[in-house]
Amino acid sequence: MSIDKFMKHATTGWMTSHGEQSDIVMSTRIRLARNLRGHRFPIASTEEEAQKVDEAVTASLLNSNENGYAYMKMSDIPALERQVLVEKHLVSPQLINPDRHGAVILSEDETLSIMVNEEDHIRIQCIYPGFQLENAYEHADSVDNYLENELPYAFDEDFGYLTSCPSNTGTGMRASVMMHLPALTITKQIERIIPAITRLGMVVRGSYGEGSEAPGNVYQVSNQTTLGKTEEEILSELKNIVLRLIAHERRSRELLLSKSKIALENKLFRSLGIISYARLLPSGEAARCLSDVRLGIDLGIIEDIDMIILNELMIFMQPGFLQQYAGSELTAEERDIFRAKLFRERLHVDRQSTENSSEE
Repeated sequence: MSIDKFMKHATTGWMTSHGEQSDIVMSTRIRLARNLRGHRFPIASTEEEAQKVDEAVTASLLNSNENGYAYMKMSDIPALERQVLVEKHLVSPQLINPDRHGAVILSEDETLSIMVNEEDHIRIQCIYPGFQLENAYEHADSVDNYLENELPYAFDEDFGYLTSCPSNTGTGMRASVMMHLPALTITKQIERIIPAITRLGMVVRGSYGEGSEAPGNVYQVSNQTTLGKTEEEILSELKNIVLRLIAHERRSRELLLSKSKIALENKLFRSLGIISYARLLPSGEAARCLSDVRLGIDLGIIEDIDMIILNELMIFMQPGFLQQYAGSELTAEERDIFRAKLFRERLHVDRQSTENSSEE
């Protein structure tokens, strides 16, 4: 399977399905960090050592009974296509650094990606639609168990799995939930909620992880430490916090509807108008408007637009995918023009198909 298959479509597996609590929880991700015993961590390894790790991991996986795995070495992929993989959440920004000698193994449905020579030798990542912590963990754990039977992991009886970053030592697990929290953001409650979550041992980041912003009111909530807790305890604590966030977001949405329904409808339909008809569409404005339209759909205010279309547009709006789709490098202004064009076309196709089906 070639890189072209993963470049062809904007959406990945988790974007084309609906999971539990999908009006607020967009996706659930489990990442497991593992290293091979007897090899230096990637940050200190040579190209030859990185190649040996790559060969060991890929040989174990590609020779397994699983079908549909695709292997891609980062150095063989053009920079723009590497960026698209990041924008689709298939690899981390760190992996595409040319100094990493990294690679990725992807499942055909893109719910599983195994990064090789990222911050650690192995990063197993599973992404599921909606709120599915247990299912995502079971999938990642099954892959981890298979690899551990094939390869010698760096493990200590006292500290657990040894990792490049001390904060990952222990279970080596990062469980995260990507949430759309527009009502909490509009009412500014998110400003007091984030510090409270941090005090509970969790962390809130933007949709692309550490150091990223939260455009479109999309936040990642994840565990902060992995040492001294079991995987089950981490999942349970995260689940409780996410359920509380969901409840707060629902109450805030109800409050907005009851106290300022006309103003809310005006805001949401204005955003729909912008992404439907704009000729220049900067990424920040696109993210804000997509958030408003998504909220409008969830509240039943905006109809006849499929949420999958909005998921596609979340990726379409990113600079890497825009340029990949255009087939050339674009200036900032050219990206804004092309982004607006893509939005108009995609929303028009969606509406046209709805009208045609209703006529039939």
